[in-house]
Parts: sequence; C-alpha cells; structure tokens
Amino acid sequence: QAELGKPQRNCNTLPGFDFSYGLYIRSTDGGVPEAIGHWNTVKPRTASVPNMPRDFITMNRGALKAGCTTAREFNLYYKAKDIRCKDEEYSRFNRCPPKIPADMTYGVTTRPCTPLYDLLQHKYRELWMEQQRALTAAQRAEKKKKDKARDTRTTLLRKQPLPAKEESFWHLPHLEKVGPHLSTFPDHDARKKVFSA
Repeated sequence: QAELGKPQRNCNTLPGFDFSYGLYIRSTDGGVPEAIGHWNTVKPRTASVPNMPRDFITMNRGALKAGCTTAREFNLYYKAKDIRCKDEEYSRFNRCPPKIPADMTYGVTTRPCTPLYDLLQHKYRELWMEQQRALTAAQRAEKKKKDKARDTRTTLLRKQPLPAKEESFWHLPHLEKVGPHLSTFPDHDARKKVFSA
C-alpha cells in the first residue's frame, strides 16, 4: 500500500558509488600494465577479389570452334565456360604512362612583373575608357538600326511603281479571222476614206 499523505513513488533506486555506467573495454581499462603486456594489433583485411568482366572475345572464339551457330547455343556455351578477363589487363601498373611534352614545366607559372611605367602613365585607365567609348558607339549604332522604320509595300510601290499594263481588248478567238458579212458603204473608195480618218 502507498504511504499515507505522500505521493506514490514511480522511480527505481540508483546503484552505489562504485558502479560505472557504459561499456567496459578491456584493452583501455587495464591501464599501463594492460598496454605493455598485450599486443592488440589490427588484423589485416583480405583484399576482395574484384569481379572481372567476361572475356567475350575468347568465349566467342571457343564457341565457334565448338560449332555453335544460334544465339541459344552461344548462351549455353557462355554458361558452361564462363571465362573472365585477366587482372593484368586492368592493372594500373601495366597501363601506358600519359604522353607529356618534353618542354612541359610542372607547377604554377611565374607571375609577370608589374609594369610601373604603365601604372604611372594611367595607361590602364585610358584603355578602359577607349573600350567604354567603343561599347557606347556600338550600342548607339544598334539602337539606330532598330529605330529605323522598315519599308512596307506602300513605301516600296511609291519608290518603284509597277509598270502600267497595256490595255488590250478581248476578242473571241473563233471570230478574229472572219471578214465582214455586211458592207454599208456605197463604194470601196468611201470605205477607204472613212478608215484612213
């Protein structure tokens, strides 16, 4: 039963003063005698053998010698004789060293000395001012090109009008070579006189 007039306790009792929290490590908790008396060295790791890629050139040659012709026979041959590439081909020691030119210098190139004469003459300022002037002139020329109005069809026709078409009367093609059936002139001379006028 709970004590009268006191709240109920929900906590555990703590261990004594000689109790140590955490893990007990033998190699470090032994002190100097432990360190002198034991040789705790790291065990060498065994190098994992890399999974080399398949040597398809050798396998294809062998499959052809065995008489394989279809893709299924080739796959069965690959499963039966799985030949991998040799490690020496992929070794970094057997690779050719990179070709470097004879006159190549390693390291950072020496910085050229500061031209004090140019600094005293303010040459760099003048160069910058010339560049700015050229840039401004180029921007103005580009703006003028943009502001110029483009020619429309109306303005082009005003400058170069189209040639006037010659008016030709339309005649029926089957009536062009037919002579007149009626003659209202009294004689041939009167007809000539009228047409000459």
